[in-house]
Amino acid sequence: MLDVRRVTCLFGQKVAVDAISFAIDRPAFVGIIGRSGAGKSTFLRMMNRLTDATSGEILVDGRNVLALKGAEARTWQSHCAMIFQQFNLVPRMDVASNVLHGILNRRSTFQTMFNLWPRADILRALDILERLGIAEQAPKRAEALSGGQQQRVAIARALMQDPKIILADEPIASLDPMNAQIVMDTLRRIHEEDGLMVIANLHTLDTARRYCDRVIGMRDGRIVFDGVPDQLTTGVARDIYGADASFSEAATSTSIDTLPRDDAYARTLLET
Repeated sequence: MLDVRRVTCLFGQKVAVDAISFAIDRPAFVGIIGRSGAGKSTFLRMMNRLTDATSGEILVDGRNVLALKGAEARTWQSHCAMIFQQFNLVPRMDVASNVLHGILNRRSTFQTMFNLWPRADILRALDILERLGIAEQAPKRAEALSGGQQQRVAIARALMQDPKIILADEPIASLDPMNAQIVMDTLRRIHEEDGLMVIANLHTLDTARRYCDRVIGMRDGRIVFDGVPDQLTTGVARDIYGADASFSEAATSTSIDTLPRDDAYARTLLET
C-alpha cells in the first residue's frame, strides 16, 4: 500500500532525510519519533508534496506520488490530508467554513470568493463536526476556540477531503495533556472506524506506545528503529535520541514537571 524507497532530501549541503526506506502493507497507525531536526517533518512534507524530494520514490498503491505534476499532484494532496502542529486554520473565519476549506481545490475561484457551498457539502461538514464532538462550535470564529478544539477542527477539515491517508505533524505538541489525549483518541478512532492509514510525528514514547501499531525512530535523517511499541526500550530511546549516559542518569532521577520543555530525551525516559 505504501512503499518508501531510498527517499532523500537535501537543503543545500545539509542532508535532512537520508535515503530512508520502509513499507506499510495495511492501513496502520504509524508513529514517527525522534529529536527536533531528525527529518520527521521533512518526510511528511515530501509525502504530501509540500517539499520536493531530492531523490527516491514514495509508492502508494504502486504509483510514485513524488513524480506527479500539476493537477495530478494537487489531486494527490487532497487524498493525503495534512494536520499541522499550529492548526493552520483561518482565525477570523467560522469553524464550518474552515472545515469546508478542506475541499477548496474542488471549487471555482468565484464560489470560494463569495463563500458559496452546496447544501450537501455544508451538511457533510456539520456531520463531521458532530462526529468529533464540536458541532456546537460551527458558527464561532476559529480563533475563539481552545487549542484542542482548533486541532479537532483541523482534523475535521482533513476528513472533509475524504482522504486515503492522514499525515499529522506533531499534532499534540502545543496542547495540554487533556486536549492531547482527546486529539490522539480522535485520530485513533478515525483510523479504526474509517480504515485510514495515519502517520503521525510524535514527541514522546508514551504516546507512541499507547496509540501506534508501528513506530519508526529517526535520527539525523536516518531510520534507526522500526518496530512495534513493545520494543521501545530505554536502550532504543538512547539510539533514537542520542543522549549520553550522564543525561540518561539525570533523566531517571528528575521529575518530569521540572524538566525544560526541550529536554525531549529526559521526558521520554520518564514516560517509559
